[in-house]
Amino acid sequence: MAKESLLGSSIGRKFAMALSGMFLMSFLIIHLACNLTSLFPDDGSTYNAVSEFMGYNWIIQYILQPVLTFGIIYHFVMALVLTARNKKARPVKYAMNSPAANSSWMSRNMLVTGGVILAFFLLHFIDFWFPEMNLKYIEFAPNDPERFFPELQHKFSNPIRVTAYVIAFVLLMLHLLHGAQSSFQSVGFNNKKYTPTVKTASKWFAILVPVGFILIAVYHYFNSLM
Repeated sequence: MAKESLLGSSIGRKFAMALSGMFLMSFLIIHLACNLTSLFPDDGSTYNAVSEFMGYNWIIQYILQPVLTFGIIYHFVMALVLTARNKKARPVKYAMNSPAANSSWMSRNMLVTGGVILAFFLLHFIDFWFPEMNLKYIEFAPNDPERFFPELQHKFSNPIRVTAYVIAFVLLMLHLLHGAQSSFQSVGFNNKKYTPTVKTASKWFAILVPVGFILIAVYHYFNSLM
């Protein structure tokens, strides 16, 4: 009975981990869609409109934003918990002689890539969220709906920042190549009928989303040189 209880608890944690991961993946899609508008040939007018909506809509600011922050923290903390419990349950190193023969580099280093991605989120908050909060709630500056695009261009004119973003998104790609498919399997998409489709869709998601973010950063950097 104790073993069954432990198994149920372990499955529950993995299920919650998968749900938080899927929630964060949906955020990535929305965030990428918004940022891709900065590539439109309209001098940033669409991006300004989208950014103003995202930055001043009360549902996004006071409901979705705190939920997102909680989701990021919860996902990383749950990863730490699961990793610690797995190590405790298996004191002898798994496949000590040849770990690469039994699991991929990505699956063995999810915590490492996840930690770097968490650090990237902190950088992103420092770059965009903290200045935004300071402007709106400390300085109480009047809303300027035309400021968002120039701010984005300024941020991505710095080669060090752009390099950090590119590295972070490459690691995000590696993280998603294992994590996206794993999340769907953990919530039940794991049978002969759906698995090939889920595996293919997860792979393309893991590649295209980070590449999209990299494209945005690199585009604005080279555009700043012209």
